[in-house]
Amino acid sequence: MVLLSLLGGLLALGCAPERPPGPASGKVIVAAGDIADCLSEGDEETAKLVSAIDGATVLTLGDNAYPDGAAEDFRNCYEPTWGQFKERTRPILGNHEYETQGASAYFDYFGEAAGDPDEGYYSYDLGAWHIVALNSNCGVGGEIRCGPDSAQTEWLKEELAANSDERQCTLAYMHHPRFSSGVKHGGTSTMEPLWEALYEAGAEVVLSGHEHNYERFAPQDPEGRADPERGIREFVVGTGGKSNYPIVAPIANSEVHNDETYGVLKLTLHPHSYEWQFVPVEGESFTDSGSSRCH
Repeated sequence: MVLLSLLGGLLALGCAPERPPGPASGKVIVAAGDIADCLSEGDEETAKLVSAIDGATVLTLGDNAYPDGAAEDFRNCYEPTWGQFKERTRPILGNHEYETQGASAYFDYFGEAAGDPDEGYYSYDLGAWHIVALNSNCGVGGEIRCGPDSAQTEWLKEELAANSDERQCTLAYMHHPRFSSGVKHGGTSTMEPLWEALYEAGAEVVLSGHEHNYERFAPQDPEGRADPERGIREFVVGTGGKSNYPIVAPIANSEVHNDETYGVLKLTLHPHSYEWQFVPVEGESFTDSGSSRCH
């Protein structure tokens, strides 16, 4: 009774007790790779999904414009669909971009958002998360970008160390997946040095494309061993609209996969956790969702 009387007095004086703060809304990103082809309508359907997720940061996971990442491919195929989100897009390179003069059309199209044309990798902060965009085209142009002593790997180690005290959670994205059950390309062993740097720094999530399907892996180490405490959770999201590649036999630690559905991955990044949801195009029913805390 005494407590109720005190509350009533506070309300009467316009001094209502403070409520505890609600949960942070988080930053939203939407991601997919293997996107635009003038011979497919899949990118038009996935673009509708992105349009409906207002304000999200858009991550393209490489092979943005088929067949060759040429200026006309971006102009005729990418621009009418995913091009409408250009101002909020943070892209990375796929192998098809390098079909055109060292990916020159890609860098011309995205400009400063694509990073240094001599590198193709960069980083930024999004809310409480540190985001690292990597160039997984390791041997293009005679440069080894992914080896343990490469400039990119050394940069990545320094970048992660510099942010270790400031940021709670880390997400990286690269075109080629370290692990994949797909039969077209499968996993890419040359990604292991980059994964080792991310793993040692305690990164939470890696996004990739290249295989034209969707697959979610349980947290694992760079050699593919399950590691629920420190492992990296990988999402393969090559579902941007170009085509579908089959998955026949899931490999170790594969938790969910689908090889028939175009769609995008929506991630909500909270200060100490994240949520994921695979959003399928209209008419499809497959989805995947969940949440996890940062390390």
